[in-house]
Amino acid sequence: MLESSFGVNFFLKTPWKKGDYLRFVYLRITVDGISKEISTKRKWSVERWNQKTERAVGTKEDTKSLNHFLDSLISGLNNFRTKLSNNSESITAVKLIEYIQGKSYQKPKVLEEFQKHNEEMLNLVIAGDFARGTYDRYVTARSHVEEFMQFQYNRSDFEFRELNYSFVTDYEFYLKTVRGCSNNTTLKYIANFKKIVLRAIAKDIIQKDPFILFKSKKNKLDKRPLTTKELQRLEDKKFDSERLSIVRDIFVFQCYTGLSYIDVKQLRYSEIKEDSDGSFWIMSNRQKSKSRTDIPLLEKALLIMKRYQGHPQCHDSNLVLPVRSNQKMNEYLKEIATLCGIYSELNTHMARRTFASTVTLKNGVPINVVKELMGHHSVTQTEEYALTTQELINSEMNNLKTKLRTNTEDNLSNINLKMILDESEIQLLVDYERLKNKILGGII
Repeated sequence: MLESSFGVNFFLKTPWKKGDYLRFVYLRITVDGISKEISTKRKWSVERWNQKTERAVGTKEDTKSLNHFLDSLISGLNNFRTKLSNNSESITAVKLIEYIQGKSYQKPKVLEEFQKHNEEMLNLVIAGDFARGTYDRYVTARSHVEEFMQFQYNRSDFEFRELNYSFVTDYEFYLKTVRGCSNNTTLKYIANFKKIVLRAIAKDIIQKDPFILFKSKKNKLDKRPLTTKELQRLEDKKFDSERLSIVRDIFVFQCYTGLSYIDVKQLRYSEIKEDSDGSFWIMSNRQKSKSRTDIPLLEKALLIMKRYQGHPQCHDSNLVLPVRSNQKMNEYLKEIATLCGIYSELNTHMARRTFASTVTLKNGVPINVVKELMGHHSVTQTEEYALTTQELINSEMNNLKTKLRTNTEDNLSNINLKMILDESEIQLLVDYERLKNKILGGII
């Protein structure tokens, strides 16, 4: 990338001791108004230096040697500038000085920058700014890019300047075919990779965005919540296994609180607060978004809490419920779904959708209130969870039928009333004519 201004100057730097005529020859490089200086490690007499020409004066061999050295520096700098420009890399005074110092200029590489990003994110996880799961996803995303480079190009890494549209589309194809990822999962991994590329663009490592022409669209998934009947069936089911009963109770607790898996796993009694009217609330921050969430505890959630007070797994850590790993929870929920005759794919996240749709919206809770209960930043997020269920459609259609029936009956009543009024008017006219004729006949 061409710089807007560039300048190179040689000068003799004034020494600390006055009267010293031998001074170091310095090189000053200025790029876009930013200057950096470096010593050439050569000394020269002030009396034999011409600052206008910025060269040594005289015909002696030492003069010719110094001037040749300075000319070679200028030639080397111009060659290095041309190389940077041809590679579409930014030209800075720091890079040119490093070249003079003999430092090998390492071109930033994709996986190296990806690793640096992940290490920074890990520190932020420790600081509490990110969830551990977010860091783990980026670690997986990096490993996928690394495996793709080996598989497709038999290379261990790429320079950012080598990335292009074909690299991105080939990576997408690799994820969908070789890795067997679904469309939405593929796009998540590509989004992780794109973040690293955008970071490189922001740091002037790469000038052109290889994703600029890449278009993608997520598939809309049918993630339906449990219906009221399915939830009731789940609650009423008696299990012989204590393991399944515990997992079912935790899932139902999520259905009546809207808590995600990680939030219910980390829920402690210190986050349960009693209001002035005696009602209990969950007052905590969501682990994923750190947003504040205040959730009133419904009766069914309170009953489940009381059921597990003093449980060995909860007692020492002050946890509310004995939650297992997410993998185990989902594994047991599949077993529970089979036993309860539920044919949807039961998992811990479905509980959160059930809370948004079946428990709250279906019972008339406004969506802006549901947004606050879910800990979302916008109603748009809540709408993705609050899917319109068949139950809700049926309920609304029944309300519509009732309204239409009422309107029809009112219209029919009005028509009958009008007919009665019309008949009365006719009779009055007949009676009037009879009376008029009678009066006129009497006068005649």
